[in-house]
Amino acid sequence: MARVLIAGYGFLGRALESKFEAGGWQVSKLNRSGTDGAIACDLSSADDVAALPDGYDLIIHCAASGGGGEESYRKVYLEGCRSLLRRYPNTRFIFTSSTSVYPQEDHSIVSEASEANPTSPTAQVLRETEQLVLQAGGVVARLSGLYGPGRCHVLKSVLSGEAKIDGRGERIMNFVHRDDVADAMILLATMESFPSGEIYNVTAEPVSQFDCFMALSEHFGVPMPGQRQGKVKRKRGNSSKRVSNSKLKSLGWQPTYEDFLSLALACQTG
Repeated sequence: MARVLIAGYGFLGRALESKFEAGGWQVSKLNRSGTDGAIACDLSSADDVAALPDGYDLIIHCAASGGGGEESYRKVYLEGCRSLLRRYPNTRFIFTSSTSVYPQEDHSIVSEASEANPTSPTAQVLRETEQLVLQAGGVVARLSGLYGPGRCHVLKSVLSGEAKIDGRGERIMNFVHRDDVADAMILLATMESFPSGEIYNVTAEPVSQFDCFMALSEHFGVPMPGQRQGKVKRKRGNSSKRVSNSKLKSLGWQPTYEDFLSLALACQTG
């Protein structure tokens, strides 16, 4: 039986656990606290990682920064991946990064071959981590905004009346449901030849902020949000681009929740 280690058991990790167990994998998991049956491990601690057991066929690094800044990102992502790669140099490795590494602001279509030189410090750490993983023969999965059961802040803000339109609402939003991410991970893990050194965008269909708000407003019968005054500074940069998922789809992946409305409804009922 193949064994997978979910490094960073949390919101996404729970979906990964379910998907891989259903696929016949033996699942181990870790998080900082050791809750929910996970191994207690601080990924930023080389000693903690060195003490982990042997025998894994795949490692998925999907830990979260916990809302921290650049220092937290460096510890969790860069140092965490470095320690895991040292501990398991011959094990298949997938790092869940972010589409925030694309800095484009012109609403253009971006693919895995597009420029990825982010300007925000946190996204720069992600890009540095990607390069480390790719050089070690791992796979990078760039996730867009991650949603799932009980986690859809855009919907909550529209229903509460707190949402605001940026300018004319032209900013492009990219998103994905965590179950669709889990499907992508098991697809990559079970390919006949592991795609070492490859990058894949894991995202549904992009949508403009205005069209997203309009769809939610019409479906739920609430007023359209008003216009925001001034710009919002986002942690990973104020980019606006249409992230392409064509490369991953060419492998046979198809998101169940491809438009934002279907995703939002799934988040409510999941």
